[in-house]
Amino acid sequence: MKLRSYLKPYLVFALLAPLAMVGEVFVDLLQPKLLSRIVDDGVLPQNMEMILSTGIIMMLTIILGGCCGVGSSAFSGMASQGFARDLRNDVFARVMRLSFQQTDKFTTGSLVTRLTTDITSIQQLVDFALRMLVRNMMFLIGGVFMMMQLNVRFGLVIAISLPVEALTVAIIMKFANPLYGIVAGRLDSVNSVMQENVTGARVVKAYVREEHETQRFDSANGSLMDANLRVMKLVALLQPLLMIAMNAAVIAVIYIGGMQAEAQEMKVGEVMAAVTYVTQILHGIMMLSMMFQSISRASASAKRIREVLETEPAVADGEGCTVTEKGTVEFKNVSFRYPSAGGRPVLEGIDLKIKSGENIAVLGATGSGKSSLVNLIPRFYDAVEGEVFVDGVNVRSYKLDDLRHRIGIVLQKSELFSATVAENIRWGDGSADDSAVEAAAQIARADEFIDRMPDGYDTRVAEKGASLSGGQKQRLSIARAVLKKPEILIFDDSTSALDLRTEAELRRRLRESLSGTTVITIAQRIASVKDCDRIAVLDRGRIVGCAPHEELMKSCEVYRDIYRSQVKEEVGK
Repeated sequence: MKLRSYLKPYLVFALLAPLAMVGEVFVDLLQPKLLSRIVDDGVLPQNMEMILSTGIIMMLTIILGGCCGVGSSAFSGMASQGFARDLRNDVFARVMRLSFQQTDKFTTGSLVTRLTTDITSIQQLVDFALRMLVRNMMFLIGGVFMMMQLNVRFGLVIAISLPVEALTVAIIMKFANPLYGIVAGRLDSVNSVMQENVTGARVVKAYVREEHETQRFDSANGSLMDANLRVMKLVALLQPLLMIAMNAAVIAVIYIGGMQAEAQEMKVGEVMAAVTYVTQILHGIMMLSMMFQSISRASASAKRIREVLETEPAVADGEGCTVTEKGTVEFKNVSFRYPSAGGRPVLEGIDLKIKSGENIAVLGATGSGKSSLVNLIPRFYDAVEGEVFVDGVNVRSYKLDDLRHRIGIVLQKSELFSATVAENIRWGDGSADDSAVEAAAQIARADEFIDRMPDGYDTRVAEKGASLSGGQKQRLSIARAVLKKPEILIFDDSTSALDLRTEAELRRRLRESLSGTTVITIAQRIASVKDCDRIAVLDRGRIVGCAPHEELMKSCEVYRDIYRSQVKEEVGK
């Protein structure tokens, strides 16, 4: 019910669908009455004229009912599909606004399930409710009315059979409802394992872990099967029990009707009609029981969908601001730990001021907090203590889009999309023309391999850049960031797949083409950053030195240790 607002734009279709269904059910309820007339007034007295005229009426009403049924299906389809499309768009938009910590909490597999299986389940319920709910309720009410017209004594059969069927449905669904939530959770696990193995296929193959991952998938899949079987076994009891009740009611109607016919208080055709009506009534109850199953399944899905829609982004827009500086970054007593992580902070007491146009590097051992530091600048995460400033304004005061438009970032892991080379680069600026795209590729030295591709810039890149080498993916990612022409450009260890000569040439081109841009580089190799204006050295989440290379060699023991270890490695090679 909380999602009903998504049906409002399609209210006309949502009203026409049940109205058309009323026409179809009216025709279906009329057929037994017409058939009884054919038997009683046509067949038994051998009145062919009566048989033909009533038969023609039956055919015409059947055609009318068929048209109403087609219309009801079409209208309910338009309403339910539009409902699902709008809901799916809103859920996807909300997912796109969630912070990293929130998407990690939901897990990728769970979000995929919610956007696909769960929304489809709700859409099917809407479609079913607009047509089948009306149909079966009318069969129930209309059938009872028509039976009572035939003989009041049939009311006793209905009075006994209906509560029995209703109680049976209620008991079964009481036990089945909780199981649908369990099934949805097990499906999340299956999707998560599948997603991890599709994206991490190279690692799986490199470590010959196919059998292990197959067993892991089989375990998750088996758990899903067990949960589904539990539901199916329970629900499987429903139809036989309802069929027993329905057949008992039919036998009772035949018995009562037979006695009435023998006493000449009813005609044979009317008894046949009564049997048809009781079948329609009880079949309607059976179909309603199926709808209760759909409601239970959709209720579990709706709860999961609302959980996403009602989750407010942990990193939200600020009120907006006016800036007077350009390209400056400052950390004031900043500390940070990842959500739900215990122990000491990843970053602690960080004080660092980066001037406009400065070329600064961040260096440190693995796990020292380098990536965490730069992730605070575009507000991928928020600091738990202290303040981060961009262009002299606290990042929390910015609208997120405004803040991130000022920043270009090349991530440690190059993310590319299933599109052409040009389209992947144009992510940096959707309005850029072909010449600007090619210029960005030249700066990133990506033109060297693009020109050798079959279709050049129109060559399609495989999903996640699987058709490219690590260095090629990094250069396309750099070209994308260069095309954006940001005030602040961050390289998060994004040249690790390039050799030193290629990297040096890349940095030379960047300096020439992006003069005035503040560049922050995270690197593992001192050789990559020794020519930077300053190098900030991180050790266990603290800055232990920040100066040019030569000065750090004199004043920073941690930096000298890193330098000596890398020199030894080079000599060893």
